[in-house]
Amino acid sequence: MSTAIQPIALVTGATSGIGKVTARELARQGYHVVLLARNADKAAHTRQELQAAVGLGHRVDVLLCDLSDLSQVGRAAQEFNQRYARLDVLVNNAGLVFGAERETSVNGHEMTFATNHLGPFLLTSLLLEKLQQSPAARIVNVASMAYQFAKPDFTDLDATRRYSPMRAYANSKLFNIMFTQELARQLRERGILRITTNSLHPGVVASNFGSNSTWFTRAFYKMAAPFMTSSEDGAQTSIYLASAPEVAQTSGGYFVKKRPEAVKSAFTTSENAQRLWQESERMAGQPFFAA
Repeated sequence: MSTAIQPIALVTGATSGIGKVTARELARQGYHVVLLARNADKAAHTRQELQAAVGLGHRVDVLLCDLSDLSQVGRAAQEFNQRYARLDVLVNNAGLVFGAERETSVNGHEMTFATNHLGPFLLTSLLLEKLQQSPAARIVNVASMAYQFAKPDFTDLDATRRYSPMRAYANSKLFNIMFTQELARQLRERGILRITTNSLHPGVVASNFGSNSTWFTRAFYKMAAPFMTSSEDGAQTSIYLASAPEVAQTSGGYFVKKRPEAVKSAFTTSENAQRLWQESERMAGQPFFAA
């Protein structure tokens, strides 16, 4: 790909694990990669590492943002919109598990919900105009098979009454899938056919994910240890959905090991997806589609 038409990819949670591998491989494919990260030092180190890996002919930039803070999401999106002409690939990869004690974001939302769903929802909305400047844009949302353990409650999305780290994480991953499905539907409804969106399960990745949640690490990782995969393998479906020609026209799907898979949840009705969308707009403080 020539630098004159170098496509742009933004990857969140790109300083470690599958996000880092995804960013590196997209850069190797010729994408101008923007790393969205919370920690400035880690982001600078990752940028140097990736730049060395892919060579000087490939640009790697950094955009700082804590996705749990909606004002930071707004500032990061504004900075991106000022610096770049378009966005060709958005990989909403960042996702965290928090500890046994319920924590809240600066906006008062439960931290898992804020970081894994609400922040990416708002970021995608605020970057939509730049995605529409691409001849063929893709939005990739990293979910998890943990969605099968979800038990959402629309009257308590912030888990003020009953909180457990596993339940909060599972709910957020189901919301990633539902957001993808509803976004695909609304894009089609509006005749926005140059943007596709898909979600995926990356596998249970052996990384430092969940290290700040000792309960989660003991319970879930002990159970999942025999099935764990490397970050290199875990990133393959993200990379595939972001760049493979054969899925260029696919939208609204959920993928496991590069293959579409049915979502096994009775909660993923169109009515629930639309209600989640409306609740997310209310909490984010603005409609997803500006016009």
